[in-house]
Amino acid sequence: MSRATQLRELPLAAAPVFFGLQQVIEGLLWLNLPTAPHGAISNALVMVFLVFAQVFWPTFAPLAALCIEPLERRRRLMLPWLALGVGVSAYLLFGLLTRSPGGQITDDHIVYVTRQPYARIIEAAYLAAIALPLMMSSRRSVVVLGAVVLVGCAVAYEFYLEAFQSVWCFFAAAASVVILGHFEWIRRWNVQPAPA
Repeated sequence: MSRATQLRELPLAAAPVFFGLQQVIEGLLWLNLPTAPHGAISNALVMVFLVFAQVFWPTFAPLAALCIEPLERRRRLMLPWLALGVGVSAYLLFGLLTRSPGGQITDDHIVYVTRQPYARIIEAAYLAAIALPLMMSSRRSVVVLGAVVLVGCAVAYEFYLEAFQSVWCFFAAAASVVILGHFEWIRRWNVQPAPA
């Protein structure tokens, strides 16, 4: 975050901090689920993790891409995906509040149970909202970030479908490295961001 030079860069610069917080929550779940899988602390941690994973990212990711994009034309192209992300976030938040989500350790992974209807449609909309605005960026490093998100989702979905939400977080670490690389490249080469 200290490498961000403009206010509009802060959302993208802050993304690794949010990834880290989400992983701290899951770490606490690893400590609580074996001893009290249905206890108040485990239930609260599951809810907070799922709010991060399902509600925060579909809105935050396209917003961060929109904020950092210097070209007005591309920002206009990103707006529908931000709107989609807000819709996905609202739908998934409603589901979390009206159904009882849960978490359990299965085959060395945490499996989150949410019982959301229209799961495949929502999954596609979620992926589009978080990845496509990044892929539309005029900045190559942000496009690479979008590619890491897409590849991470594809690998986690293909090989760890049941534990997708937990396993995908591994790729958040790779995404964080790309974000750091983006800001380091700007700093080292003294690349000045274009005006908004």
